[in-house]
Amino acid sequence: MSTSPPIGQKSTQVPLARVAAASCAGTTIEFYDFFIYGTAAALVFPKVFFPALGATAGTVASFATFAVAFFARPVGAIIFGHYGDRIGRKRTLISTLLLMGVATVLIGLLPGAGTIGVAAPLILVFLRFCQGFAVGGEWAGATLLTAEYAPKEKRGLYGVFPQLGPAIAFALSSATFLITGLVMGDTDEAFLTYGWRIPFLLSILLIAVGLWVRLSIEETPAFRAVAQARATADAATPGGSRLPFLEAIRAQPREVLLSAGALTMLFAFFYMGTAYLTAYGTKPEGAALPRPVVLSLGIVAAVIFAAAIVISGILSDRFGRRNVIRVSCVAAIVWALVLFPLLDTGSALAFGIGLSVTLVIFAVSYGPAGSYLPELFSARHRYTGAGLGYNLAGVLGGAIPPLLAPGLAAAYGSIAIGVMLAFTGVLSLVCVSLLRETRNHALEHETA
Repeated sequence: MSTSPPIGQKSTQVPLARVAAASCAGTTIEFYDFFIYGTAAALVFPKVFFPALGATAGTVASFATFAVAFFARPVGAIIFGHYGDRIGRKRTLISTLLLMGVATVLIGLLPGAGTIGVAAPLILVFLRFCQGFAVGGEWAGATLLTAEYAPKEKRGLYGVFPQLGPAIAFALSSATFLITGLVMGDTDEAFLTYGWRIPFLLSILLIAVGLWVRLSIEETPAFRAVAQARATADAATPGGSRLPFLEAIRAQPREVLLSAGALTMLFAFFYMGTAYLTAYGTKPEGAALPRPVVLSLGIVAAVIFAAAIVISGILSDRFGRRNVIRVSCVAAIVWALVLFPLLDTGSALAFGIGLSVTLVIFAVSYGPAGSYLPELFSARHRYTGAGLGYNLAGVLGGAIPPLLAPGLAAAYGSIAIGVMLAFTGVLSLVCVSLLRETRNHALEHETA
């Protein structure tokens, strides 16, 4: 049972620092689990789970399992969004954390195709689906946690804390694979047999920390107000309550679809940077760099784009969420056409610049998104609406481009990938321009 104060009473003051830490810790852990899969899909899974397919087909199959999670994310957004809007943000976020942790540890324990045959990739797909299902419910809840506590004039600033999770997680996932690989050797059979499993199994420690932090906070004031209003309405008209999913679709379908389009570029740049470029950087037909170099550059890039997330969130409090996101979209259109010719020079410096700039463009859009999407939706279905928009963007930008990229590069050269990424920038620019500005919007008034 929730220990929140009775509705209508002032809540015990929850320090914003604790709320920020809870949202950041949760997203860091969830995305660490998500990203180590992406790193493994690029470096290990083609050999462990798809050895019979060869290098190119094995990579395509590996990234196909990576994409499965993105199609699970909207499902997770609907299911967890329902409970987040009905029983509360806090308890729902604890559930997403546990599900992600269990699925990730089981991936770390899963035998390869050489041991259990075709069952290995099938189980891998199921566990990847569970990861995506959990992340589908995580992001919206974590952003609501800070957005519904933060003062409206600083919501862009506090909204960056859950957004920092991916940056920290990408650095952690790259570091764990880097250390494991260096200790065991890049081509050592031990690394392919059990070394890659260590990052997955280590996540159980992070899950324990995340649970402890999340259990220490209360339900958000905005949700308590909505819960009171809903209880009063349900008592007056028994059986008249609607599902949050249906409420979001009926009341704000435009915001759901346009927010999905507005964030498509963000996902495309991020997952191309964190997953596809990791594979591209190490392959002979790509940049042909040593794996430790690629992973080390990933850590450096994570630090850079973490700083960009914070700066863009702060700027969105001054210049507006839409304007900051628009800047990133315009930069994305130009940079997409430059990226792969730069990477194809084959130097570590060019790869480092390419990866860092790609992730900075993502970060400029991602920083304001933590406050923008919660501000777009009514409190009654905010968890569901924000989660749907965000995770539909994940399908469009996070699942499809990495899946299409190997085929495009093989058929038309790497510039074709740049054209595809530029298209996502155009789509996001149009969609965000059609949405309203929400800076200084008072969430606490949305209780109807």
